[in-house]
Amino acid sequence: MVYRRIKQLTIGVRHGGHGSCLREFGNEHRSEITPGRGIGTGGTGETAGFPTGEGQERPRGWTRRRFAVDSPGPLEAQSGETAEPMSFLSLIEAKRDGAELAGPAIVGMVQDFVAGRVPDYQMAALLMAIYFRGLTRAETRHLTLAMRDSGPILRFPADSRPVVDKHSTGGVGDKVSLPLAPLLACLGFRVPMISGRGLGITGGTLDKLESIPGFSTQLEPAQIVEQVQRLGVAMAGQTATMVPADRLLYALRDVTGTVPSIPLITASILSKKLAEGLDALVMDVKFGRAAFMPTLEQARALADSITSLAGECGLPTTALLNDMNTPLGRSAGNWLEVVESVACLDGRGHGGRGHGGPGPQDLEDLVVACAGSLLHQTRQAPDLETARSRARSCLASGEPRRKWNELLAAQGADLAEFERKLARTSAAPAVLDVTAGRSGRVTGCDARLIGELVRDLGAGARLPLLLAPALQTWPDR
Repeated sequence: MVYRRIKQLTIGVRHGGHGSCLREFGNEHRSEITPGRGIGTGGTGETAGFPTGEGQERPRGWTRRRFAVDSPGPLEAQSGETAEPMSFLSLIEAKRDGAELAGPAIVGMVQDFVAGRVPDYQMAALLMAIYFRGLTRAETRHLTLAMRDSGPILRFPADSRPVVDKHSTGGVGDKVSLPLAPLLACLGFRVPMISGRGLGITGGTLDKLESIPGFSTQLEPAQIVEQVQRLGVAMAGQTATMVPADRLLYALRDVTGTVPSIPLITASILSKKLAEGLDALVMDVKFGRAAFMPTLEQARALADSITSLAGECGLPTTALLNDMNTPLGRSAGNWLEVVESVACLDGRGHGGRGHGGPGPQDLEDLVVACAGSLLHQTRQAPDLETARSRARSCLASGEPRRKWNELLAAQGADLAEFERKLARTSAAPAVLDVTAGRSGRVTGCDARLIGELVRDLGAGARLPLLLAPALQTWPDR
């Protein structure tokens, strides 16, 4: 059986420092990366003044709030900042023209949008201006913290177990979070995994979890803390109160063509992770045809943006860069990816009870790489090799599978129905076997085309009913 080789890079913040280090798995390449001064292409540093607009007819959706715009300066603390009044239209114009927005302007923008005082069409215009003009590092930091502070922050009791999480920028067949969360709990971590839904053609962890009979992803912050303290793990979505700014902006970006923006992706991810009260984070940054970052260079820029800003905010973060030209594993679609995740936890083949054979090595390797990174970051292992070896042994022990069942039961899943559904050959209403006309070897599998097909079959955000697609397995490659 032939598997594709994952190209993995890691970019991380050193313990106690602000620098970043680049490491490439599988060879001896090492090089230092110095975080850039700005993020994206924005920020001219010019000071802008705006007319008051008094006496002018205000369009529908106009807000009287004014915001401050100023030249670059040292990063300021987010707490206690208040916004000066300025029309939101002038804020859009300022960013359109490349001005740098001050912290109070960004805080007020986020507060007003969450409160419903800014209509979607105006926020969409600002998002598009940010997409083209970018944000400076200071602007991105202010946006991230303002989004974090739009809802409650998880507070965990003092405990010897580090609080950790993993986040992926999204891909096709990317089900790593499902086996990783119980594995991390078994390795002695606390894991408050706050996940999202599918965006574009990429699958969402919540969509996959909700294909499990009875499983609830709607947990209040107090429930998340209690369950994590008791079981070591909880997997939930954002509630109406937790980081509501990101939830609203996330949905708007998806329908306005502003998803692939490094500062907006950075703020979206870190606002949620900072709200979890983490001690360490590992990022899985995808690049390729089915990723938001199509090239390795763009993915590296995003990884540098996230790790640098996370370090400034006190959250040690490592990023793994992974190829998404080909789907991860052999399944794409909500329920099918749950099945493959359970196979990974069981240490057996893909496809349910009746489909044996070796499981996808790329999935297992990435799960182990993420777990090993967190073990090393939190000084639970002296080096990466030892950390990965410990993670792989734990995964093979069967303990993470038992923890998975505990997680499902704690969040309302019907375990008996879950096992019955696993035993079925297929949950799709129609199945089509596509056979080759002659013998040979599959040398490529376009993840973007597969993602579009799975989305159109109902596994994405376009349809209210999430269905498992008919695709069952990938050919060996």
